[in-house]
Amino acid sequence: MTYLDYSATTPTNEDVLNTFVEVSRKYIGNPNSLHKLGVEANEIIEASTRQISNLLNIKECEIIYTSGASESNNTAIKGIALKYQNRGKHIITTEFEHSSIYGPLTYLQKQGFKIDFVKTNELGIVDINNLKELITDETILVSIGYINSEIGIIQPIDEIGKLLKSYPKCYFHVDMTQALGKIKIDLTNVDLASFSAHKIYGVKGIGLLYKKENISLEPLVHGGKSTTVYRSGTPATGLIVSFAKAMRLILENLDQKYEYISKLNKMIKDGLNYDNVYINSNDYCIPNILNISVLGVKPETMLHALEKYDIYISTQTACSTGTISKSVYALTKDEDRAKSSLRISISHLTKESDIKYFLEKFDICYKELV
Repeated sequence: MTYLDYSATTPTNEDVLNTFVEVSRKYIGNPNSLHKLGVEANEIIEASTRQISNLLNIKECEIIYTSGASESNNTAIKGIALKYQNRGKHIITTEFEHSSIYGPLTYLQKQGFKIDFVKTNELGIVDINNLKELITDETILVSIGYINSEIGIIQPIDEIGKLLKSYPKCYFHVDMTQALGKIKIDLTNVDLASFSAHKIYGVKGIGLLYKKENISLEPLVHGGKSTTVYRSGTPATGLIVSFAKAMRLILENLDQKYEYISKLNKMIKDGLNYDNVYINSNDYCIPNILNISVLGVKPETMLHALEKYDIYISTQTACSTGTISKSVYALTKDEDRAKSSLRISISHLTKESDIKYFLEKFDICYKELV
């Protein structure tokens, strides 16, 4: 199998999976219970929370465990909007966000909130001057993803965060789902950030929302205190502990992994020298993601053609709906490229032989389909 869809999900690391199984078997108590078994489960959760807080350089009380990044994004956006709507009902985002950003924003729009989209330049990077122009006394939230999940565009999060420090009524949320484990992360100038375990070789079903200590939220899930007051429910001991392990492992040797993946990315780009193939990802994108368009070929047709050779890529993000890539269209303003886009996403686990095999079979598929 040649797996080139790491941005959709990653295979669970065997050590992480073993941790999940061992903890789930050993710590059977409800962490909210007062008896010995509950206390033991709560203690190992607290130890894992300390580890995550050290890895991300944040406070333990700033970690809210969720079921994944979609819930984290919803909690951040709806939570801020509903808590601070008395200050204003204006939110700013970009045209390069995940559907779990647009979903809650659409919901809030129906509740009377105004949503604005900041302009981006020809590379897809946020126009800081336009962002300044959009901010008003009614603006309570800016939500911008660190890395676009389809094309891989990296946004200047630190610069945006520093700008927003001048607007104390406006909070800054960053979807960091595609950034963790790929590039270095600094949460100093970020108020809220979303993460998910299954993007970093962890078990599906666990994520977290970082929330600065002095910020309050209206919870999505009510029903009593859990690990925090912002998300009720029985804490998932095995998932939380395994998430901490996955995070520790993925943050090791980041520079070496980045250099290796960059080499593989160049191999793919050099090998896709065809008249009808356009590279949508640019030099301001992470090497883990390479978005291309094969004009004249439906993306699902190429996807299934490669699948016959046991090669797996994707058309859009796994959570996307519709037949056109909104992100590719926002970047290229070309409907044909947006309708024919494919995402190849690689990892430090990808081998050079995988890339050579992909290019060999892509050539066969291209000649058959174009």
